[in-house]
This record gives sequence, structure tokens and C-alpha cells, in this order.
Amino acid sequence: MELLPRFFKAPEDHFFLLGPRGTGKTLLSQTLFPKALWVDLLEPETLRSLSARPERLKELIGGRPDAQQVVIDEVQKLPNLLEISHLLIEEKKGMQFIFTGSSARKLRRGGVNLLGGRAVQKNLHPFMAAELGAGFDIGEALRIGMLPVVRGGKSPEEILRAYSGLYLREEIQMEGMVRNIGSFSRFLEAISFSQGAVLNMANVARECHTNRKTVEGYLEVLEDLLLAFRVPVFTKKAQRQLAAHPKFFFFDAGVFRVNRPSGPLDAPSEIDGAALEGLVAQHLQTWCDYSGGNFRLYYWQTRSKVEVDFVVYGDNGLFALEVKNSGQVRQEDLRGLKNFGEDFPESRRLLLYRGKERFLRDHILCMPCDEFLLQLKPGVFP
Repeated sequence: MELLPRFFKAPEDHFFLLGPRGTGKTLLSQTLFPKALWVDLLEPETLRSLSARPERLKELIGGRPDAQQVVIDEVQKLPNLLEISHLLIEEKKGMQFIFTGSSARKLRRGGVNLLGGRAVQKNLHPFMAAELGAGFDIGEALRIGMLPVVRGGKSPEEILRAYSGLYLREEIQMEGMVRNIGSFSRFLEAISFSQGAVLNMANVARECHTNRKTVEGYLEVLEDLLLAFRVPVFTKKAQRQLAAHPKFFFFDAGVFRVNRPSGPLDAPSEIDGAALEGLVAQHLQTWCDYSGGNFRLYYWQTRSKVEVDFVVYGDNGLFALEVKNSGQVRQEDLRGLKNFGEDFPESRRLLLYRGKERFLRDHILCMPCDEFLLQLKPGVFP
């Protein structure tokens, strides 16, 4: 995997570094903490010995008095190790513990709270456009996504196709998260049609030929594996009747692509539009996580279907964004942002489109989507 500078800033205290496989957690940790004591739970012998005797971790640390950090890689493989880690954190006051993982579910079940709030949770996301710089191409990003493990390979399309299979086999089937893998595979296809749309569980259940409760469980699995997220409705100081259900997004545009079936009856523009909205969503979600100011990502939609794709709200900013997969900006494209501006005149409003010009229309900044993504950096909103 190509070593590129990442925007992620490591805390000085103990922390969990969570993220889907392929986001570069191991490489980043090795780069940030080159002299750390490394405990690799993907290594069978290490996993076997620590499973049998978790207190062996104390012996390993005792053998490295020079180490200032301890990195436990893929800690969800052995959640019981958190209990002994908690005791060691109390004893080793000058040592920093870093836990990487790709399954929030197993950590919760294994007792993250045993650490008593001593370790904060941080997330590592796919690349942002600004991390790639001149290497970013929006067409390529919409086709293969922004996962480091995919972009660093010689055959990114093949790696991407294998990615869902990897999770189905290793993270879901082997961990016993889902009993019926075939049913879950059908769910992945069905939920892909909800990308960028208001989530309707009943419709997804019908497409999967299963019940709603099962679909809700499958969606929780996706979220626990950090493969998807829901965007809630922005309801602060609501002056209108608003939608009640969240929107759904895969965590990466490429992962959406590989799960979205296509055929002669599927309009490419429809798939491209959902991929573009997903690409912007993952960047905004990453920006919220990497920036200070308690920012969160929302969308806005009235009961009369007037909508703004994204609302970013935090301590020191309110931004509203509309995303259009078109080379031209029509007057009707601005309708949602205009309505939002009437309710929230203090907001900054942007329309992102696939054209080349940047201009101001009706107090709304219209700018090329790729330009926006390249300028989006933690703490800096274009």
C-alpha cells in the first residue's frame, strides 16, 4: 500500500483506532509509532497464546521496558484482552496504549467500557481527495472508490470485487454475525438501491424476501463493521414539518458500486448520481470526524419533499450542500437551498456539480464537485 500522508491526528493518550479493513490502520500505526511494542492478533500464534493466557501481555510489556507505546492490532479478535489492558493502563502511567479494530460490535460485547473511559474512540476513513492531491481523479474515485487497499493494488477493480467477499467470509461468516450468508448477500444488493435515499426498511425487506426485523439486524451488522452509516434529519429549530427517517450510505463509493447490480434496464446516470452523492457523503463524514468543533452530518427534507442533500452543523458553523451529477446548474436545482436559507439565514450554502465554473447565484456558491473535495481539509471548509 502506498504510503501517503494522512489527515488523521493521533491523540496523546490511549485510544481506539477503528475503521473498516483496507483503510490503512496498521500502516498508519506503524508509521506513527515505529518503536512501539506490536501485538498482532492476526498472527495465529500470537492470538493462540494470548487467548490461552491473556496475562502474557504483561510479560511481553515487561520484556520491552524501552517501549513508550503498545499497539494491539485487530483487538476485536480477542476482546478479553481489554480487561488485562485496563489493569496495565492503571499500572503503566507513562505508556500509551493504542487498539486498532474493524468491528465495533465485538468490542462493545467484549467490554470496551472496562477501560473506564481511559481510551477515546477515533475513526480512520478511506482517503480524502486532498490526501491524494494531484493523484485524485473524480471519475476514478466514482469507479473504484477511495480505499487505500484498493487504490494501492495493481488491479483495483479485482481487489474491489473481492472486498465484499472478504467481509462476507471473514468478518461475518467466521464471527457468526449472520446465520444465512445467502440472505445477507441479497440484502447487500437490495440495500444498495437505498444509497443516498431515505431509508425504507419495509421496501428493503420485500426486496430481500425476508422480514423487517431481519433486515434491521443486517443493517446493524453493516454499521457495526463500519461499512455503512445513516444520516439523520436536521431538526434543530425546525419551522416546517420534516421527514422522519434517515438516509443510508455505504462508507465508500467503490464499495457501493461493487454491491449495486446493474443491467440494461439500469440508467448509468442513476448509479453515477448515487455514487457521487455517496462520495461527497463519505468526505463530509470524514471531515466531521477529523475536524474539531463537534460537527455532525445531517440532511434536510420537508414533508412536501423539499430537500437539501447534506447539512453540516457544529459549534462554529452551519453548512448546507446540494449535489448534482450534471454539468449545468438549473434554477430548480437551487430550490432546496433557497428554502433552507429562508429558515436558516445564517447558513452557508453550496451547490456542487460536475461542471468547471465557480460562481455565485442567489447567494448560493456553485462550484465543481472535484474542486470542493480537493479543498476540503480537516478544520477547513471551502
